[in-house]
This record gives sequence, C-alpha cells and structure tokens, in this order.
Amino acid sequence: MANFEQTFKNIDDLLYKDSGADSEIDYIEQTSWVLFLRYLDSFDKNREDEAILEEKTIPPS
Repeated sequence: MANFEQTFKNIDDLLYKDSGADSEIDYIEQTSWVLFLRYLDSFDKNREDEAILEEKTIPPS
C-alpha cells in the first residue's frame, strides 16, 4: 500500500506545480487519468510477458 501512496503523492506534487491548481480538487480528474494510464501500461506489459512465456504473438492493441 505504501507504494501506491507514494505514487499518488508524486503525481499530486507534479500536478500541484501546474499553474491554476489551488487544491487537490482542481486536479483530481488528471490524477485519476494518470493512474488509469499507469494501470493500462502495466496490464499491457503483463500481457506481453505472458505471451512471450507462452511463445505466442499478441495482436497490437
């Protein structure tokens, strides 16, 4: 859980530096989107690794 919390804090710190962001509410949508993209990237990498282990090819997503 600590890894998730640190990741979330890092994202918050980066987005907070963006002009016009006065509070967490101002960039919660961006934070959610970044977390979703990180999940999707991890999912694709796992899928690719499984295909390599099973000696299969995967269609491009």
